[in-house]
Amino acid sequence: MLIKNIKSLLQTSAPTKALRGKKLSELKRIDNAWLLIENDSIKDFGAMDTCPETTNNTIDATGKMVLPTWCDSHTHLVFATSREEEFEMRLKGKSYEEIALAGGGILNSAKKLQNTSEDDLFNSAWKRLMQVIKMGTGAIEIKSGYGLSVEGELKMLRVIKRLKEKSPIPIKANFLGAHSYPAEYKNNHQGYIDLIVNEMLPQIAEEGLADYIDAFCEKVAFSVEETEQIIKAGAQYGLKPKIHTNQFNCMGGIELCVANNALSVDHLEVVNDAEIECLKNSETIATLLPSAPFFLSDPYQPGRKLVDEGVAVALASDYNPGSSPSGNMNLVVSLACVKLKMTPEEAINAATINGAFAMELQNEYGSIAVGKKANLMITEEINSLAFIPYSFGKDSIEQVIINGKII
Repeated sequence: MLIKNIKSLLQTSAPTKALRGKKLSELKRIDNAWLLIENDSIKDFGAMDTCPETTNNTIDATGKMVLPTWCDSHTHLVFATSREEEFEMRLKGKSYEEIALAGGGILNSAKKLQNTSEDDLFNSAWKRLMQVIKMGTGAIEIKSGYGLSVEGELKMLRVIKRLKEKSPIPIKANFLGAHSYPAEYKNNHQGYIDLIVNEMLPQIAEEGLADYIDAFCEKVAFSVEETEQIIKAGAQYGLKPKIHTNQFNCMGGIELCVANNALSVDHLEVVNDAEIECLKNSETIATLLPSAPFFLSDPYQPGRKLVDEGVAVALASDYNPGSSPSGNMNLVVSLACVKLKMTPEEAINAATINGAFAMELQNEYGSIAVGKKANLMITEEINSLAFIPYSFGKDSIEQVIINGKII
């Protein structure tokens, strides 16, 4: 497949490290370009004055832009059903934490998942996966965390494994057994941690069900000391940490994660100067999820400050039934510009190549480079790349190409 007369070919780079600081604002591009796909990969690209002869399979992209698909490095795509009843509770004044403490939130999803078969979970998750692919997502991470029991967590991870085997895009599986404490362990935290360490992790390792390990390090969930136990237990099975932290409180989670070489720390609605200093001097990526505070009416992440201070920033959707029931990365990029004060270039970099780094997929996804997978988006005819986040209520993506084929 040859795509020719491309108005701008965006993200033509192959960085060896996640972009940060000034480099995050530099979106490499070729104007008036072409790109050649062979099988499922990018064969070559360049300016139109070097374009090869037209093939039978040609797309004329006059007035349109081409960029890599989004790399969504934080989702909870597998869940039993929606939770719009909690949405109404929040509209009547209840906070996320109040709902969680009353047995809603994560525990609500866990209860519903217990009564849902593996096949039903797979079928509903598959539909969601196809929806986000059509909106431009070309690589994704999916977490467990709504099982909160040996049987439930294994069921979720087996569903994710089935999705991996069938999916046209790469999927990374993240074990989030430490998402919340089940009601029966409310006063016996160590008992549940022992269940994770002694029963869940060995089985997960035996079946090869996870790439990463996660924990919700928050006052309503796991303390820093409890999170440390989870991280160190996962390390014994080769699982790198990608940790939820700083959604509501600064409590030492970031320092813990950096000390344990976490691949990413995710959420960061609240973050102090000491934590920023810790992150900027590490390889840990700050994954920001602006659609969660949008939906919860919470304070947004200090994206502008994190970028200016030199922290490596990625963007992800946090797709889940409670706090971000959308996997639309186009909206995430718009929110990053409008609410986190990131530039369009920074937001696109954070949602593509830095998202790929946050899943260790940077060698094949996240940018335009020879040999990388041909997972691409073609926009409508637009005046500038800023139109992509500017048109937040309109999908400006006209075509999505996955593995060299139009979806």
